[in-house]
Amino acid sequence: MTICVHGLGYVGLATASLFANNGHEVVGYDTDPAVLESLRTGDLTVTEDALERYVTDALASGLSPSDESVPAEYHAICVPTPYDDAANLTYVEQASETIAADLRPGDTIIVESTVPPTTTATTVAPLLEKSGLTAGSEFGLAYSPETILPGNTVAELRANDRIIGGIDRRSARTVCDLYRPVIDGAVHVTSDATTAEFVKLAQNAFRDLNIAYANELALLADDHDIDVREAIQFANTHPRVDILRPGPGVGGHCLPVDPLFLTEYSDRATLVESARSVNDSMPEYIAARLREELGTLADAEIAILGVAYKGNVAETRNSPGLALARTLEEAPVRIEPLTDGGRGTVSVRLSDPHVTDSYLDLYSQQEALDGADAAVLTAAHDEYRSLDPETVSGLLRTDLVFDAVDVLDERRWDTHDVRLCGI
Repeated sequence: MTICVHGLGYVGLATASLFANNGHEVVGYDTDPAVLESLRTGDLTVTEDALERYVTDALASGLSPSDESVPAEYHAICVPTPYDDAANLTYVEQASETIAADLRPGDTIIVESTVPPTTTATTVAPLLEKSGLTAGSEFGLAYSPETILPGNTVAELRANDRIIGGIDRRSARTVCDLYRPVIDGAVHVTSDATTAEFVKLAQNAFRDLNIAYANELALLADDHDIDVREAIQFANTHPRVDILRPGPGVGGHCLPVDPLFLTEYSDRATLVESARSVNDSMPEYIAARLREELGTLADAEIAILGVAYKGNVAETRNSPGLALARTLEEAPVRIEPLTDGGRGTVSVRLSDPHVTDSYLDLYSQQEALDGADAAVLTAAHDEYRSLDPETVSGLLRTDLVFDAVDVLDERRWDTHDVRLCGI
């Protein structure tokens, strides 16, 4: 088959590589010259070793980067959908209009971008029909979201089940025929495209809600001086209880955003909105705990270790560590008004062994810790499990280490002159 993948970001590049590595002729279309240049030269910016090899194989097997869309039997829309107080469908709309210019009878379009319910039927279909063709009867149209986990992209791309919802049954069958031979997971067909859109959002909202419950338990446990992780461990001995772990918040490009897409056209989603509020509040909770432990945040220097949104990845979108940094920099105003009329400032030093984002002022781990009043761990990188308590205590100006992601062995750190705290 000839397949044109629109958008070569994280999802689009992986999707294009999946098809190319399975014998299809794939054109990867993107409007960013830097993205195309990196693929053409082989100087990839991919941060996962397995994915880098997978993309390299795809480029040798039929994946062609292009700055132009081309006619194809299948078009996959994998463009981003930012959230700006509401779902921003600009890129999805542009991709749909681009495809309409090349659309032929019998072609099939697959929307893989995360979108609010009804988008495929009420936004994408009318734009494609500007071609003069009718969705369903003259071209296929379906929604089929990705469900891959950063850090394990290739394995999950091939192993995870696929949800497919067509604008009609024939569209769904056509997309099933494309995916079944290239993945090991099962293919599930929903009754329509809107249901498939809803399923993807419901999956990620489920995770967000469950993390929010763990975080709210942490806040309640703090009121009673209870170790919430011990409480959760014992609560989970019940066969029908499986509480997740609390942490500094929820990051990435899916979990903090997809619940908002789910509630886009409804005013009934009080639980989903409450969960978002709980998870977004965790950086303020950590800032308040730091003030409590240090006595003041005025003129404090805080080392934040881990600005990726989760452990062992380099992605920083919606990072809890960066959210904490912003909260601390505003802390004298927001949570600690000074009584003497002055306004102290909090100095934040960011460090991360995986992140290379050029817009961030990153310190080495030693530089971040040297002379800091506290170290806060906000991403569960494997490297932090082997942190040396003696070295850390020797660098810090005080003895405070706040482990927000529970990666440090408390028994090991208790034998040193370190005050280890956490959520």
